[in-house]
Amino acid sequence: MNVPTDLGLLSSIGICTGAAALIAAVTWRFKQPLIIAYLATGVIIGPIGLKFVTDQGSISTVAEIGLILLLFVIGLEIDIRKMASGGAAVLLTGALQVPICIALGLAFFWVLGVRNAPGNSALLYLAACMSLSSTLVVVKILNDKFELDTLPGRITLGVLVIQDLWAVGMLAVQPNILNPNLVPLLGSLWRGAVLVIAGFGLAKYGLPYLFRMVAKAPELVLVSALGWCFFLAGAASLIGLSREMGALIAGVSLSAFPYNVDVIAKAVSIRDFFVTLFFVALGMQITVPSLHVLELSLAASVFVIVSRVVVVPILYALRLGLRTSIVPAINLAQVSEFSIVIASLGVAMRPQPQISQDVLTIVIITFAVTSVISTYMINFSHPIQRMLASAFKALGLKDLDAAALAGQAAEETPHQPVIFLGFFRDTSSILYEFEHEGSAEESRAFIEKILVIDFNPTVMRELRRKNIKCVYGDIAHADTLRHAGVEHAQLVVSSITDDVLRGTSNLRLMNAVHTHAPNARVVLTTEHIPQALQFYEEGADFVFIPRLYSAAACARILRKGLAGGFEEVRSQAIQHLSQRQEVLA
Repeated sequence: MNVPTDLGLLSSIGICTGAAALIAAVTWRFKQPLIIAYLATGVIIGPIGLKFVTDQGSISTVAEIGLILLLFVIGLEIDIRKMASGGAAVLLTGALQVPICIALGLAFFWVLGVRNAPGNSALLYLAACMSLSSTLVVVKILNDKFELDTLPGRITLGVLVIQDLWAVGMLAVQPNILNPNLVPLLGSLWRGAVLVIAGFGLAKYGLPYLFRMVAKAPELVLVSALGWCFFLAGAASLIGLSREMGALIAGVSLSAFPYNVDVIAKAVSIRDFFVTLFFVALGMQITVPSLHVLELSLAASVFVIVSRVVVVPILYALRLGLRTSIVPAINLAQVSEFSIVIASLGVAMRPQPQISQDVLTIVIITFAVTSVISTYMINFSHPIQRMLASAFKALGLKDLDAAALAGQAAEETPHQPVIFLGFFRDTSSILYEFEHEGSAEESRAFIEKILVIDFNPTVMRELRRKNIKCVYGDIAHADTLRHAGVEHAQLVVSSITDDVLRGTSNLRLMNAVHTHAPNARVVLTTEHIPQALQFYEEGADFVFIPRLYSAAACARILRKGLAGGFEEVRSQAIQHLSQRQEVLA
C-alpha cells in the first residue's frame, strides 16, 4: 500500500532525512561516499521506488538552497593563493587535464553514437562532466590514508582546486551553450567576469568593515556571510547567470578572509542538511534506465578511469618520476559531484532544457560506479602504481631511480655510515639540527656521513642543493636498500611511522636491514607507546616517538648512538615508556 502523496513539506523533508540517515549508515559502514546513499534514498522513496514521496516540487526549493550552500562552501575552500604556490606541477597539470579530457570525451562519445542536437547538447555535457573529479571522495580517502600532505597528495588537491575553477567557467557559459553564436557565449563570459570583479572588489573594500563590526558577535559572522552568499546569487540571476555561480564566487571572494575558517565550520552543518535534500531530490528524478543508458554509463566509467592517465605524461615531463606521476592519476579516477550539479542545471534550464533526463542519469550512474571503484583504487594505489610503473618501464620509460643509481655508480659515491629511510617533516627537523649543532666543521663532517633514500623528487632536489647525498627509491623494496649500500651502514633510521608507510612497515624494514647489515644499529619511528615497546622487544636500538622527543633531542641521541651505542638511552626509554600510562598511548 502506497503512502499518501499529499504529505506537505515538513513530512516530505522528514521522510527524506530519516531514510537518508538509515541508508547512509549502511553506506558509511562500507566506507563509500555518502552522496551515493543520498541518491539511492531518492530512488528508493521516490516515484520509481516505494513512492513515499512523489511530489518532488515539495522539496525542490529547499534542495536548491542546499545546492547554493554547497557551492558557497566549495568556494570558501578554494584558496587561490595556495593553489598558485603549488608550482608548475599543479598549475600545468590542472590547466591541461580538463581540456584534454574534454577533447578525448568528445571523440569517445562521438564514436559511441552520442550527438548534439537542437535542445540536447548531450555530447558536450557528457565530455565536460566526465573531465571533473570528486573533491569530496578524494580528500576523505587521502586524509584517512595520511597522504594529503605527500607530494602526490598535494598535486592531487591542487588539480582538484583548478578543476573547480574550470567548473566556474562552465557555469558561466552554461546559460547560452545551446546558441552556436559566439556573441551570447562571450556575453556570458563578460557578465561572469563583471560579477567576479565586482564581487571581489566589494569583498576587498566593503565587506571588511562589515565583518569587523559584527566580529564580536560570532553568530552574526555566519549570518553576514550567508547574506553575502545569497546577495551574489541573486545578482547573478539578475544578469542572466546561474544563482549557483553567484554563490560559488561569493565563497571564493571570502576564502582569504580571516573569518573564513569560522564561517566554514558553522556553514558546513547547515550545508550538509540542505545538500542531503538536494541529492535525495536528485535521486527522485532518476528514471528507470534503458539498456542503452546503462551501456553508456559503463562505457563512461571506463573512460573516466582510463582518461586520467593524461596527467602522467604532464608530470613525467616535469621530471617528477613515475611514482609521483602515476599516483595522482589514480587519485583522480572518478566523476565529480560538481558534474552532477552541472548536469542537473542543464536539465532544469529554462525556458528550454539543454539535455535530456537520460544524460543526467548517465552522469549519476557513472558517478556512483567510479566513486565505488575509486575508493578501492585509492586505497590500493601503491600496488597499482607499481604495476603501472613496471608496464611503463617495459615500454621504455625511465624512472628517476635508474638515473640516480646510474649517476651514483658513475661518481663512485662512497658508502655512507648513516642512512635515513624516508624523508618527512620530522627528518627534516632532525637534519636541521645536524646542520646547526656544534661548529661548522663538525656539522659539515656529520652531514657528509648521511644518505637519504626517498621517492619525493622535490625532496631530492633540495637535498642535492644542500650537498646531502640521496638516492631516489622506494624503501619498501629490498633491492633499493641493497643498491644504496645498506650493508655498509653503521646506523639506519626508519623515519616514517607505520601510519604513513605503504607497502612495508618499520619491523619489516628492520628485519631487511639486519639481513643485509647484521651489525648496524637500527632506529624506528612510531606515534604509539605500545608499538614502541614492541619495537624494543624485537631488537630496535632506539624508537623515536615525535610527540615525546624534540628534533634536537633526537639529533643528539643519534649522534651519541652512532659514536658509542644506544644501550643507556635504550634502557632508560624502555623503563620510562613501561611506566607511562596514557589515555591514548
